[in-house]
Amino acid sequence: MVMKLMLILTAVTFTTILHLTTALPPETLTNAADTLANSGYVAMSLTINLVSDVLLSHHNSATVFTPPDSSFADYGQPSLSILQLHFSPMAFSLQSIRSLPYGTKIPTVDSGTFLTVTTPSPSDQISINDVKIIGSPVFDDGSLIVFGIEDFFDPNFTIPDPPVPVSTLDHCTTSFPDNNNNNNSFSFHDTANVLISRGYSVIASFLNLQLLGFVNQPRLTVFAPSDEVMIEYSGRFPDYQSLFYRHVLPCKISWRDLINVEDGTGFDTYLEGFEVRIFRSGGTYKVNEVAITFPDMYYSGWIVVHGIREALSLPKMADEVSDGDDPFDDDSPAKPEGRELSGSDLDSDRSEF
Repeated sequence: MVMKLMLILTAVTFTTILHLTTALPPETLTNAADTLANSGYVAMSLTINLVSDVLLSHHNSATVFTPPDSSFADYGQPSLSILQLHFSPMAFSLQSIRSLPYGTKIPTVDSGTFLTVTTPSPSDQISINDVKIIGSPVFDDGSLIVFGIEDFFDPNFTIPDPPVPVSTLDHCTTSFPDNNNNNNSFSFHDTANVLISRGYSVIASFLNLQLLGFVNQPRLTVFAPSDEVMIEYSGRFPDYQSLFYRHVLPCKISWRDLINVEDGTGFDTYLEGFEVRIFRSGGTYKVNEVAITFPDMYYSGWIVVHGIREALSLPKMADEVSDGDDPFDDDSPAKPEGRELSGSDLDSDRSEF
């Protein structure tokens, strides 16, 4: 009875955290709760059940690190600050966490508090704050990902900050290939497959169409809005090239690179004259004004893809901005040079685009 009461009290505390910090739909939380209950994580299952019908308004993605029920019993009633360590407002897949080098910081819902990747290299055993992650995710639907861990994270855990390699950021300069040479020697097949499985099919289609026309393998960073966001652009064929170009950077910038650049650092994109800037506030990281929700969704030696909450908007011309207007607008996008796209080009991958 005492154990059951403690789990319920813990679940109520977790409910408070999720209510304040997430925008995950009730069906996602319900599915997660069922999976967790069947997997032996009763405390977290109770937590998810308690918030499944709550309107969540702050984050539409999250990663949860759940200790086993035995740890809750041994620990006693954890404080709110302890519980907040186990929730990140970003979705980290197993692949993305595995790609993070030793010392990489992971934000939590407690603003300004971070977890630290402590996975030794090379190693198949992933650890955070020197606590091991147990196997594959217990639950993963692309927006909510739950990992089992061996014990609670220590709030006082620290390691010396390792040096951050910056060589990947030295030459972030746009370079277009010869449009007359169509002999592409590589493909985005693996990248696109991961994006499709995660609900980013539109960006996957753009990549598969080789809109940038590379002949040799480039180094790229892609900021990918989800299909739910991109559906707003359905049928706007003249805008597609501009839409895609402004989400692609001509260098590879991993999550570890992003969290270590100076606040406000700018990078060129493939849309001429359009720059993105990285901003952070507590545990929230944004590209321009759009939150990064799924860091390192796909990561390889030459391309990294980060999921973002919305599409990046084009600024209005100065003489078009009036008082009260949003300075960003997509109604009159810039028209970069390059191959014009036809409806048949895009329909081959996605009927709406």
